Amino acid sequence: MAVNQAAAAHSSERPSLTLTRRLRAKPERVFAAWTQAEQLAQWFGPPNMKPATVQAELDVRTGGRYRISFVRDDGEYFEAGGIYREVVPNERLVFSWAWHSTPERESLVTISFKPEGGGTLMIFHHAQFVDETARDNHQRGWSSFFDKLDAFVA
Repeated sequence: MAVNQAAAAHSSERPSLTLTRRLRAKPERVFAAWTQAEQLAQWFGPPNMKPATVQAELDVRTGGRYRISFVRDDGEYFEAGGIYREVVPNERLVFSWAWHSTPERESLVTISFKPEGGGTLMIFHHAQFVDETARDNHQRGWSSFFDKLDAFVA
């Protein structure tokens, strides 16, 4: 019994991050940027990415799968994917997240879109990282992606 309690306590202590962005577009516009493959491909990815290499396949519904890939300018290929756990149009997206290179390291992303003035308060929560290094790397990555998202939706 003690082992199960320890495992449960350990899983609840896995690192997470929360990023908050105020975007200069209505929630409908920001939600579409996340859920329409042709829009996602225009902003997703790091600054050191080969232009026009983002590929996105999105089945945006509860239980639907997604896959996103890109090539960094040094030629390295990246692919992430998962399953949508919750989809509330223009309000909330919840999906699992795992890189193709480490599928056992599945984590969970929850994004809330709240109207604020003429724009959107986007609250991005990424939980259940395997360790602090993974969290810190994702925090740097997501922050650079969101700079591109802000410019795209403005």
